[in-house]
Amino acid sequence: MSELIVVGFDSPTEADRVLGELVRMKKEYLVDLEDAVVAVRDGDGKVNLKQSINLAAVGAASGGLSGALWGSLVGLLFLNPLAGLAIGGLVGAGTGAISGSMTDYGIDDGLIKSLADTIPPNSSALFVLVRKVQPEKVLAELKGVRGRVLRSSLSPEQEARLSQAISSGSISSGATSGSTPPAA
Repeated sequence: MSELIVVGFDSPTEADRVLGELVRMKKEYLVDLEDAVVAVRDGDGKVNLKQSINLAAVGAASGGLSGALWGSLVGLLFLNPLAGLAIGGLVGAGTGAISGSMTDYGIDDGLIKSLADTIPPNSSALFVLVRKVQPEKVLAELKGVRGRVLRSSLSPEQEARLSQAISSGSISSGATSGSTPPAA
């Protein structure tokens, strides 16, 4: 089961920096991110959202693959599998890109927009949907990050531990055995 964690930062660039660290940790298999969004509110109060997953590209890739497969099979029926492969791949990629851009994947867009509207000007927020995490290692890697938990689906103990870690910029080792809180 995935956990949602939303952390607010006083700097408009801090959420991007922390997301970069999480992506690096993902490559080291310390955290498994399902989705991540950075919301930045500029000095004029305008909110800009940066999605970490390009849904149109994901849809185009999967649609192109399935279209090429089906096109090859149909092409075999008409004794021209290469033409079927090419045409099926193009049609599949196009329809996949369109359906991917219309799909809501991961974190609910309504929640992102409603919480992003509450952050102050010249600040940012990081929305992460975490599947799995190595909490001790991730919290140690994020030492020095200063932010505040705006919302989470963590247990109250896990959320308190995360809040304490990112508000003070240090990690406490007072975790109870067996607790594995996801960290943002």
